[in-house]
Amino acid sequence: MKTLIALNTDLSALPLIEGKAPDWIELIPTGPTITGRDGRTWLWDEIAHQLVLTAFASRGIDAVIDWEHSTEIAAPQGAPAPAAGWIDQLELRGGALWGHVTWTPRAGEQVAAREYRFVSPVFDYDDTSRRILRMVSVGLTNKPNLVLTALNHEQPEIHKLPLPIALAASLGLDANATDEQAVAAVNQLKATATARNNEQPSLDKFVPRQDYDHAVSRATNAEQALEARKAEDHKAVVESVIDAALKAGKITPATVDYYRATCSEQAGLDRFREFVKAAPTIGAPSGLGEHKPDGTSTALNAEEKKVAKLMGQTEEDFLKGRVSE
Repeated sequence: MKTLIALNTDLSALPLIEGKAPDWIELIPTGPTITGRDGRTWLWDEIAHQLVLTAFASRGIDAVIDWEHSTEIAAPQGAPAPAAGWIDQLELRGGALWGHVTWTPRAGEQVAAREYRFVSPVFDYDDTSRRILRMVSVGLTNKPNLVLTALNHEQPEIHKLPLPIALAASLGLDANATDEQAVAAVNQLKATATARNNEQPSLDKFVPRQDYDHAVSRATNAEQALEARKAEDHKAVVESVIDAALKAGKITPATVDYYRATCSEQAGLDRFREFVKAAPTIGAPSGLGEHKPDGTSTALNAEEKKVAKLMGQTEEDFLKGRVSE
């Protein structure tokens, strides 16, 4: 499954040379385990190092730096997401990941003037192993104390995960093999097993039944694993497209199950995408999903505690006043 995380790096801790924004910025601290501001942990080991560096090199284009993660949040809704800079090189320094940046003039001035003090890189990571897999983008931000929520706005088909190591090994492929290469390997296994089974037995060509069954089993299991993985990828794409259509007001919550069913096949998903492009906005989001049930409360953050103290209020009274608003 594809998931994204965001970490924060303080640019003000990096030296300015001749009053200019730094050319190199730290993106991930030294591992092997790193912890985000919301308490979650991720695996940043030597395998993750190689996966991230390989993915960056194979992509062949620079990674974007934007403002407030507009590439992940605004761009999918059709809003502008201009670049603040471009990362054209990644480098490991003592287990930490650093990136070389070419800033745009406006962003460079803002960073040098401390108008923006933090960068918040966004990465893919694997839900099961918690291992970081690939760098996606980097955002300039001034909200380092907020609990960061996992971003998931990019199209899943752009962020294909590598083949599972066990599956790749069973097919005689490396972890960077594509789905097409895996399918070809499965078909070759099946063809080889069938050809051997149809040959006339001889001392040099006879295939024992146990070997044949083993080869067929490997091919079948690999084929089923690929089909299951493709189905999961397709489901993730459908949910992302439907969620974007909901947020854009192109469909209503009551029709979500209907559209989800129509998108079960690729052809239906393609038709739905064309429909969303042409459909008018029929209603703005209600915001009901943000409403909390009665009887629940939220702890004050550090700034709210200071305000409550200055106003001579207890935390409970401050919360009541906030809820009544």
